[in-house]
Amino acid sequence: MTPRQLRRTRFVALGLLMLAGCVNYLDRSAVAIANAPIRESLGLSRGEMGVLLSAFSWSYGLSQIPVGILIDRYGPRRLLTAGLCVWSAAQAAAGLVGGLGAFIGARLALGIGESPLYLAGTKVCTAWWDPSRRALPIGIFNASSALGPAIAPPILTALILAFGWRIAFIAIGVAGLLVAVAWHGLYRDPQRGERPDAHVEAALDPAPGWRALLRTRTSWGMAIGFFGVIYTTWLYGAWLPDYLHSVLHLSLRQVGVWAAVPQVCGFGGALLGGAVSHLLGRRGVSPIAACTRPLIAALLLAALATAALAFCTSAALAVVLASLALFCANLASSCGWALAAVATTSGSVATLEAIQNVGGSLGGALAPMLTGFLVQATGSFTPALLTGAAISAGAALVYAAAVRPVAARSDP
Repeated sequence: MTPRQLRRTRFVALGLLMLAGCVNYLDRSAVAIANAPIRESLGLSRGEMGVLLSAFSWSYGLSQIPVGILIDRYGPRRLLTAGLCVWSAAQAAAGLVGGLGAFIGARLALGIGESPLYLAGTKVCTAWWDPSRRALPIGIFNASSALGPAIAPPILTALILAFGWRIAFIAIGVAGLLVAVAWHGLYRDPQRGERPDAHVEAALDPAPGWRALLRTRTSWGMAIGFFGVIYTTWLYGAWLPDYLHSVLHLSLRQVGVWAAVPQVCGFGGALLGGAVSHLLGRRGVSPIAACTRPLIAALLLAALATAALAFCTSAALAVVLASLALFCANLASSCGWALAAVATTSGSVATLEAIQNVGGSLGGALAPMLTGFLVQATGSFTPALLTGAAISAGAALVYAAAVRPVAARSDP
């Protein structure tokens, strides 16, 4: 493959992954943005809404390790195509539900369908970029996890106000099916010897299997630490619109504008995370340290901003603090995704990412549900926000204490 062909292949792959990531987070964000009309339409309490918001993350988390193993074995093209089709159908089906049980079923199916995306995306970046250059494309791709929530409030609010929440869900489900067609038609997995660093990868020791990975302190540290990262992002992603609406008394139309501001800042943080890790690596910092140093600092700042938000009474200051928290949390997320790509060999990167993302998914499942019940029990968001701040700070300590390179040894 010529350098020009390689650049074009990388550009197409990264562009399609970004597009899929944006649609992915439109789907995830839909329930949070439509929180009030869904509760009114189906007669749900805040506790029941918390369960609904969490349902996605339970199936998403349980799917991670088997899907990661399949991606390492069969490649990202087929697995992500199937995932796009499943999650898009589930999202459209959610627009047709008549009660809480069916809605939870649709969200569980959505979690299964979306489980390959970020594992496959990291696998693609690992396949087409050499180890010293992976942090930047992984950071750019991971930024879609912030760009999607940033564009979701205005897009979904406009659809909901114009057509109702059910049509909004069906519309973004159709958009996902179109992305599935584009991905399957335009992307292909690399063949042996096509990458310029193929001789380097071939010289590496055998990739550790999932059992070997689960025996390492680093794998557990990454999973527990990522629990805190995703808990923080889901705390804001799931409940910020309702916080702005019910606590600070913004209208639904105003929420559609102001809830997007922190998510835009999160997009900037996600982009910066990959760039910072890339820059530190080029300056001679070890690949592991280039990911963990900015990650730890960002989590501590996110904890401070979230704790301050717990006592905020100004809408403007609340948006500023939420913006800082999401900027830092998404910077940490980008560094976390880049970490697995440098902590093990390319043959097991999706499996290690899956182990890490099981922890992240548990955080994503717990944040909406625990927040909903805490708010319902206390009548205030303050305990929920202080809990989120403590979890973010704890995750920073776990990353500092536990993460080291994973030895490449075969699975027995």
